[in-house]
Amino acid sequence: MDLTYEKYCLGTILFGPFWDNILGYWQASLEKPEKVLFMKYEDLKEDIVFEMKRLAKFLGFPFNVEEENEGLVEEISSFCSFENLKNLEVNRSDKPTRPGGPPSNSFYRKGEFGDFVNHLNPSMVENLVTITQEKFAGSGLVFKYSVDNLHSK
Repeated sequence: MDLTYEKYCLGTILFGPFWDNILGYWQASLEKPEKVLFMKYEDLKEDIVFEMKRLAKFLGFPFNVEEENEGLVEEISSFCSFENLKNLEVNRSDKPTRPGGPPSNSFYRKGEFGDFVNHLNPSMVENLVTITQEKFAGSGLVFKYSVDNLHSK
């Protein structure tokens, strides 16, 4: 895990530097909000109905009053929930997603934001939080956690 962690922090892991990728999409969403919708998992967890409405509107298929009154947003939200997706047979498989790749079930843990603190030691957590704050400084992009909250987990 230490080598993967080091590569992640340096931005040399597969698919490139996490922070640069996120900032690129964040900036694009600010410059072209009609073309790029930036959503954060934390926001989905806090208010999935609001975020589903925002997504539907962005895609050009907003929910109408009748659909909302019939509970369609909640129904779709439930169908697409972390728990539902995690429990689909295809996602419970321990078979690799591609030859030499990780198993499908490795992509799902608890579905809680901030859970990474349970998988890293305190100095790793502190380092990641510091890197994230430095990389995102001045961008307006903020994630909903604080160092104090992370240490209390």
